[in-house]
Amino acid sequence: CSGLGVLSLGKELHSYVIRSGLKINVYVGGSLIDMYLKSGKREYAERVFSKLEGKSLTIWNEMVAAYVSEDKIVEALGLVESMKEDGFTPDVITYNTVLAGYARNGRKDEAFKLLSEMSQVGPKPNVISMNALISGFHRFGLNDDALELFRDLQSSRNVSIKPNAVSITSVLSVCTDLKLLDSGKEIHGYVLRNDFESNVFVSSSLIGMYTKCGSIVEARLVFDCTDQKDIAIWNAMISGCVQNGMFDEGLSVFRRMLLNELKPMPVTFSSIMPACAHLTTLRLGKQLHGYIIRGGFEDNVFVASSLVDMYAKCGNICVARSIFDDMHVPDTVTWTAMIMGYALHGPADEALSLFERMALENGKPNYVAFIAVLTACSHAGLVDEARAYFDRMRKDYGITPHLEHYAVVADVLGRAGKLSEAYEFISKMHIKPTASVWCTLLGACRIHKNLELAEEVAEKIFELDPKHMGSHVLMSNIYSAAGNWKEAAKTRVAMKRKGLEKQPASSWIEVKNKVHAFVAHDKSHPCFDQICQAWEVLEEQMKREGYVANTEDVLHDIDEEHKRELLCGHSERLAITFGIISTPPGTTIRVTKNLRVCVDCHTATKFISKIVGREIVVRDTNRFHHFRDGKCSCGDYW
Repeated sequence: CSGLGVLSLGKELHSYVIRSGLKINVYVGGSLIDMYLKSGKREYAERVFSKLEGKSLTIWNEMVAAYVSEDKIVEALGLVESMKEDGFTPDVITYNTVLAGYARNGRKDEAFKLLSEMSQVGPKPNVISMNALISGFHRFGLNDDALELFRDLQSSRNVSIKPNAVSITSVLSVCTDLKLLDSGKEIHGYVLRNDFESNVFVSSSLIGMYTKCGSIVEARLVFDCTDQKDIAIWNAMISGCVQNGMFDEGLSVFRRMLLNELKPMPVTFSSIMPACAHLTTLRLGKQLHGYIIRGGFEDNVFVASSLVDMYAKCGNICVARSIFDDMHVPDTVTWTAMIMGYALHGPADEALSLFERMALENGKPNYVAFIAVLTACSHAGLVDEARAYFDRMRKDYGITPHLEHYAVVADVLGRAGKLSEAYEFISKMHIKPTASVWCTLLGACRIHKNLELAEEVAEKIFELDPKHMGSHVLMSNIYSAAGNWKEAAKTRVAMKRKGLEKQPASSWIEVKNKVHAFVAHDKSHPCFDQICQAWEVLEEQMKREGYVANTEDVLHDIDEEHKRELLCGHSERLAITFGIISTPPGTTIRVTKNLRVCVDCHTATKFISKIVGREIVVRDTNRFHHFRDGKCSCGDYW
């Protein structure tokens, strides 16, 4: 019953034993205790244990372990004393269990005292004893002690406590969590010297450590040198690539795994799906969704959460919501992914409504959920609501605001034109604001053309980070918009002197299973001539509909005619026009841009959507824009 997880059946059998008047011997009693403990019903196990005559050492140890697993160390120690009174001598399993309890509760001195007693009078400590200490110390946060103990074990002459594969994976977890690359390499050396590299658990841990530390080359070497790769090895490599922003490489490893005829597991899909989300490859995301359905993983909460996130970030919020609604019990990650989806797409009221549902149905929202709902407020200009959610974090849920929360609230205030209030809000943060937090206000200064405040904010940013690229670009643009070409030029010279190079604007679109990238004013695309011809026709139609070019975002000291010509070469226009001439009528056009959509391109795309009768979805650095029938989902607030 414990193996099948059928507690009700086990309780029926227990009831039958009692009704039948059968004596519960050590074997039946041990089985009942084991079943109740594995079902998480310690109180039932205690009742059986208290009435059981002729207890065995194994049963005593099971009960001690049950208390330790719940961090009830005092009760566990009391049980050990009762064991002695009952005539049993604690064995190494008993002591190792208590050692684990001490370590995982940070009671280091008591743990080492018990270890000393074991060495002198009790059962001799073994490698399991040491693993219990390393794992427990790490769990409590005594990471230096865990590392020091592992180093001591390496140099020990006592063969019985020499590190094994479990010791290595435990201490590698310390290096992974703290990103201790040098210590990780030291342990890798021990692995090679002692022939542990063929152990799949060790190899998987090494890959995880290297990728977490950003050393993807070393991770790949471990991966390539592992002859017998199990699914855990492949998952570690896929996850590592994606976490380090190597999305194409992650997809390549995933394809190799399929070619090696390994069946993906739920964690595989959870690891690879963010690559599709980042690259906005909806086609590939749909293919992975097909794998998930065929594998029967669609009910897995982690897989479903990754699907919700992928569809939302690939521009299909309706499918994301459909998957969310079909889930039996969404977890916090799923709720947050759906809320953030609405924050990026709109409407904001859906995001806020979901957040309130989450608070009622799922319990406590975490700090990421608050980032999501605050982002929704920012994209809709909901200043009062943002203030209220920010206050609720601490008052209702005891969550201390992170830098991200402050940045989003500052963004809300800045977008709404409340620049002085945003400045005061940042100045009074309980933690020191970073350059990125101040940069949100600098962006608002550009929108609302406040040069004086922009200069003051920029000074603060450059004190914190003299090479902050985004702020240099913003200041150059702010000066240019104000007609102060001299200061704009000085800013660009400063960028060059510091080795800073502005990221070129680019957009990409997927057509017929191929991604086409466009850079502003780049004429290298094979269809460039057709794109220009189609754009000229579109522009004439737009003008007849009332379109007038807005040149305020063309920040060059040139005449208006030249500015209008520059607008025509913006990357998103090239991508959209290519999409129109390359896909059947009525097809939704999906474009991704690496920068914020400019005001004129936003206006132009509204006209285009009405003229061609298509939905055009543009994802920029701020949000998604759904253009339909001459209108945008952002309500011109972005």
